[in-house]
Amino acid sequence: MSTASAIQRQQTIEELQSKEYDLLVIGGGITGCGIALDAIARGLSVALVEMQDYAAGTSSRSTKLVHGGLRYLKQFEIKEVAELGKERAIVYENGPHVTTPVWMLLPFHTGGTFGKFSTNVGLRVYDFLAGVKRSERRYMLNAAKTMEKEPLVKAEELRGGGVYVEYRTDDARLTVEVAKAAIEKGATLINYTKAENFLYNDEKKINGIVAQDLIAQNAFNIRAKKVVNAAGPWVDDVRTIEGKQNGKHLILSKGVHIVFDEFKFPLRQAVYFDTPDGRMVFAIPRNGKTYVGTTDTFYEGDAREMNIHQEDRDYIMKAIHYMFPKVKVTDEDIESSWAGVRPLIHEEGKNPSEISRKDEVWESPSGLVTIAGGKLTGYRKMAETVLNKIAQDLEQRFSISSKPCHTKNIRISGGDVGGSENLDAFVSKRTKMGVDIGLSEEEAKHLAHHYGSNVDTVFEYAKEQHPVLPQGLYAQLLYGIHHEMVVHPNDFMIRRTAYMFFNIALVIQYKGAVLDEMAKQLNWSPEQRTQFEKDLNLEITRATTAL
Repeated sequence: MSTASAIQRQQTIEELQSKEYDLLVIGGGITGCGIALDAIARGLSVALVEMQDYAAGTSSRSTKLVHGGLRYLKQFEIKEVAELGKERAIVYENGPHVTTPVWMLLPFHTGGTFGKFSTNVGLRVYDFLAGVKRSERRYMLNAAKTMEKEPLVKAEELRGGGVYVEYRTDDARLTVEVAKAAIEKGATLINYTKAENFLYNDEKKINGIVAQDLIAQNAFNIRAKKVVNAAGPWVDDVRTIEGKQNGKHLILSKGVHIVFDEFKFPLRQAVYFDTPDGRMVFAIPRNGKTYVGTTDTFYEGDAREMNIHQEDRDYIMKAIHYMFPKVKVTDEDIESSWAGVRPLIHEEGKNPSEISRKDEVWESPSGLVTIAGGKLTGYRKMAETVLNKIAQDLEQRFSISSKPCHTKNIRISGGDVGGSENLDAFVSKRTKMGVDIGLSEEEAKHLAHHYGSNVDTVFEYAKEQHPVLPQGLYAQLLYGIHHEMVVHPNDFMIRRTAYMFFNIALVIQYKGAVLDEMAKQLNWSPEQRTQFEKDLNLEITRATTAL
């Protein structure tokens, strides 16, 4: 039986070895998890391996927006805008607890990227293409009203602003909730398991992998009729397991974001704004913090070893001081930061901002299906494209029929709150339940929104007491280990809670107690605990220090 418990990891490994799957997915980012959910919903048997943690690559280090694709209007990618806009609404409805509509201000100044006419027309076209509902359609402001909306915006040569809706998300939690939805429907997923080699049948077609459990350091085989490479930044690494690859290849673009306390950067309105070099950057308030990003530079090196350099910070600081001259933040005011890469399909002669974010699917002679490129917002359609291709092959080669895609109407884990319109009422009711078991109103509300319809299970853990950890944090940790495959403290601090980015003081205060409890729950050896502590401290250093 499929499980999302880290305690039952060995059981999951035994299950992976016990049968031949219809489909094996390599990669546990949003693309791979989306493919697993689509496949299991179609009636196929599905396995997935991820060499790090779910969302550990690109899918936890984005600008944390489910974009409607406004920036693509500049590149005249009309189809992209139309599709992403519609997908954004579906992502929101299927998981309203991890996605929130926010009004975004786009100020325009004399000589800037957007003018009054282009902003008005662009946002109007965007609303039409993206199928934006009436209550969320754009409206225009004069300069005075723009300053009223966000007093920190540069007043000099300000001509006005456009206001439109973007959807803020927790990218890692979105990925984990999709993964859990796949598991709940019967898929078998495992993290910290690397595809080391391929298995082949007599016709030299891939029919599985040799997998390496990176926790226990054991190798085992997983058999599957079809294998999909959805490894994000590591797509080319997986392809080279087969040998030298020709044709299309990835190029990585590095993006950095920095975080301030709202006391230092009291932004009250999300803003999408020009930088001095003509790029566009976001500044977004979130739970008492303001984060700003992103940079966009080519990156060569191991995407697992992403450090933030002083020039990354300097670029964003320059952008802040340019658009928000009243904000006097310095490097000392940066609380935390994150860096990640976007895997783009190489286009000769283009800089990172110009390269298309479109996804592409291709298949090798030995049958490995690879998907590359794409965006967080379009994960469901990307999965549909891949599965349509695979379903046809399974039908022809193995006489295995499957249902058509119907993920449009499948709630992700935690999303059973009665629809987006009922979310506030759901959170209000669960907040009262949390208060009744001793949580503060603020903490209970946070947990209800964070976990959605799974919060009742979190509250059960909250009834237990820990000698050091606060009630809510202890409940989150136990839930993460038993229901969200938390193996490593970084899984918990970065991807299940986002505390590393948005409450790093809490991470530093309670890291010892979290390590102790995880060591107890997961039966770590002293050597394992030492290594995990070292890894956690490294991530704290990366989040707080520029090189």
